[in-house]
Amino acid sequence: MLSVSNEVLLDAGAVSRCRRRVHLEHDPAMREVPLAPPDPAAQQRIDDASAHREAIVRQLMEATGPGVSWVKIPRDLPAAERVQLTEEAFAAEAHYIWGALLPVDRAGHRRGGSELLVRTADGYVPVLVVRHRITDRGAGAPTTVMTDLDPANRLPDPARKVRSQPRDQMRLAHLYRMLEALGRHEGHRAIGGVIGLDADVVVWHDLSAGTWPGGRSALTEYQSRFVDRLAIASAAAEGEEPLAEPSRVLECRRCPWWPTCEVVLTETRDVSLVVRGEDAMELRRAGVSTVDKLAALDPADEPPPMNWTGGTFADAIILARAWLADLTMVRKVDRIEVPRGDVEVDVDMESFGDSGAYLWGSLLTGADIGMEQGYRAFATWEPLPTADEARSFAEFWAWFKEVRERTLAAGLTFRAYCYNALAENRWLFGSVDRFGEYPGVPAKAEIASFVDSEEWIDLFRSVTDQFLCSHGKGLKVIAPVAGFAWRDPEAGGEASMSWYRDAVGMDGGVPDDLQRERLLRYNEDDVLATHALRKWMTDHAQTAVPYMNDL
Repeated sequence: MLSVSNEVLLDAGAVSRCRRRVHLEHDPAMREVPLAPPDPAAQQRIDDASAHREAIVRQLMEATGPGVSWVKIPRDLPAAERVQLTEEAFAAEAHYIWGALLPVDRAGHRRGGSELLVRTADGYVPVLVVRHRITDRGAGAPTTVMTDLDPANRLPDPARKVRSQPRDQMRLAHLYRMLEALGRHEGHRAIGGVIGLDADVVVWHDLSAGTWPGGRSALTEYQSRFVDRLAIASAAAEGEEPLAEPSRVLECRRCPWWPTCEVVLTETRDVSLVVRGEDAMELRRAGVSTVDKLAALDPADEPPPMNWTGGTFADAIILARAWLADLTMVRKVDRIEVPRGDVEVDVDMESFGDSGAYLWGSLLTGADIGMEQGYRAFATWEPLPTADEARSFAEFWAWFKEVRERTLAAGLTFRAYCYNALAENRWLFGSVDRFGEYPGVPAKAEIASFVDSEEWIDLFRSVTDQFLCSHGKGLKVIAPVAGFAWRDPEAGGEASMSWYRDAVGMDGGVPDDLQRERLLRYNEDDVLATHALRKWMTDHAQTAVPYMNDL
């Protein structure tokens, strides 16, 4: 039987966190270990989420009619005061409780709070307010308009489908169990709502419905994860043998404990340094726990029985050999090929989260078609979201279309390049969807015809198909191999978010022209990096990068 320390209390995030992180957070021996310094971009995301919540609660309170009681509990109060005010709101049977912090459930080892609790005829239901998108185009999402907080009124939305956000459902399940322990939950149904970035609907999740893989419900999935994380945390709190060892996963990039785990993984030469996630776990089960053991295998041999998900097993072996040789890239193919044109345009788009694309940067090179060559930017400096985004996009597309038409009229070939077309394609189609009535914005069919054509080249795909990359395939990793360096030492997507806020005066300040220039320089370097990479792939990579079979 599981022995659980009375002091172990888990918040909702524990069931979605890395298992090793849960151990480290509850290990008394780790309390004095220095963590990675706070990420300024992470703090900005926290501030943005706080501002989003405040905007939502203002709308909700203004929309409710007379006779409806609201209790708004300030988040900056001490925890004990927030809990007391929440209990008083329960006792008063308030219709809406904002900023609720629930009493600690010591028997269930849970702690947590909800942005909003809504009283129904049978108890309270939690409603989360999050700063991410919760629906996609489609149909069937159970929604109400945002100001209708009664889950009984939910109907299948003909224009939206639920976007997969497992953490939201896990948090709702956590809150449902806490409300259940207090006797304040809805007794006949397990339901919870989420208000997202669009802030126009509430998506209602039936936590008992079998919508998870294998027909499991969110509550079933939550319980399985919670039992696992509770066992890990309790073993750590009691100083027992760890139930979770470090392994490199995507979460590591932003985890404050990464410096601690990185030391251990590097010292042990753990296989997750080159093969991550479930594949690393499968390798360990097969007895291949280190990079050295993986590199020693023969790519021509049949792999051991396992559930392999990423690439081929032979590629994993070559990646291990490249890592041991400190090679960022190795060739997978005999001959590297990159489609080239007589006239070429490199494209890079800058967006601000899900709010829109504020900058389309382009680099025109190649044959003379009577248009000025070099870098050109199409931007809006009005804070997103803004209708002015339609103008800047329309101007970009008009210029881009003219380049293509002049090239074809001259009997020449045209190619356009980006690095990871998922981002550019998202906002090409997204701009058409949102601004289709604006003069100069193309029809969706025109965008689709271009995206599906041989003229649009995703260099990320070219790199993926022709190279194995032992340290990742991001442009900031690959372009330096081609000899390119960004002028700004802080260049990166996360940093650019902060620059953008200053550039447009988003936080009430005066728009900063220097930050606008910084963003333009950063975007120009991104398109120059794409240009440098494809030229290097054409002219030098064949001899500069070792062939995988030669390792």
